[in-house]
Amino acid sequence: MDWDQFDLNPKVIAALKKADIKSIKEILNLSGADLQRLMKLSSADIQCLLKTVSHMLRRNSMLTALQLYQDKDHLTSQNQKLSLGCSVLDNLLKGGIPLVGITEVAGESSAGKTQISLQLCLCVQYPYKYGGLESGAVYICTEDVFPSKRLQQVIDQQHKLRADVPAEVIQKIKFGNSIFVEHAADLDTFHNCITKRISLLLARGMVRLVVVDSIAALFRCEFGASDSVTKARYLQTFGAQLHSLSTRFRTPIVCINQVTDTVSDSEAAQCCCSVAGNRVSPALGITWANQLLMRLMVSRTPQPERPPGVMSHHTGSVRTLRVVFAPHLPPSFCYYTVKLEGVKGIK
Repeated sequence: MDWDQFDLNPKVIAALKKADIKSIKEILNLSGADLQRLMKLSSADIQCLLKTVSHMLRRNSMLTALQLYQDKDHLTSQNQKLSLGCSVLDNLLKGGIPLVGITEVAGESSAGKTQISLQLCLCVQYPYKYGGLESGAVYICTEDVFPSKRLQQVIDQQHKLRADVPAEVIQKIKFGNSIFVEHAADLDTFHNCITKRISLLLARGMVRLVVVDSIAALFRCEFGASDSVTKARYLQTFGAQLHSLSTRFRTPIVCINQVTDTVSDSEAAQCCCSVAGNRVSPALGITWANQLLMRLMVSRTPQPERPPGVMSHHTGSVRTLRVVFAPHLPPSFCYYTVKLEGVKGIK
């Protein structure tokens, strides 16, 4: 980084070079106190430095329609996605998860929602050329403990899942060190988590993915049938806060959701999936659905419903990943399995 191009006091530029700080990311990864100790500058100088680099990052954020169409800058591209680590799943989603917006993965228990989330937490750490974002992830658990043993299994098997990535690249990534786990069992804790701790990690460039597992658990016991208006306000508030984080830091927000049986004609009209003969739809209703950019549904696929090729080659548990709605995708689906090395689509 050529610090001389920045509008900084020469004393600050000299301190940056002496401290061997070579990028804006290094500055944002350090606290103000750490920078002050490292560079041996006053608090006022450090604040001036932070404001200057922040303005530099925002300077070129305004784009014309022609620039977006020509897609010259991959860092601000509308077409950039976070890969799921599998070509079949990426093909279904035209590249992966969009960087801006909330993506929901809904489905019944044991359909593979958490498995997909864990895989995304590893995929985000890969270099850009392999579908990653070269950063870490935050995993917010709202009901169960974090599946650390399963995560370690998937980490150990990355060389099998990501055959498209050179072995030396995989070996250099310290996957477990860049996944930050938060537990939020109630609404107040969740609010504090996303507005303070997570925003700090995002501002420092330490993470580029937020996973909430699951969003429905936060509302299961908090509200009764007569509290629908209050519940809707909370959903709108959390949706707006998550959208703000996603937009400011170009960070995908992935929310796991549960499903409920449909009991009315209006619910049946919006039904997204059939499970063991029952029609189900994602929890939290239309208020939450309006906060989403993309809704995906996962389900176990009974053998009679599988195509002949899938039945003959995969005798284990086959799942279905379905695009329910997205502004850039048609309703579509593909089959996948969950193996030791992770989630793999079936061609």
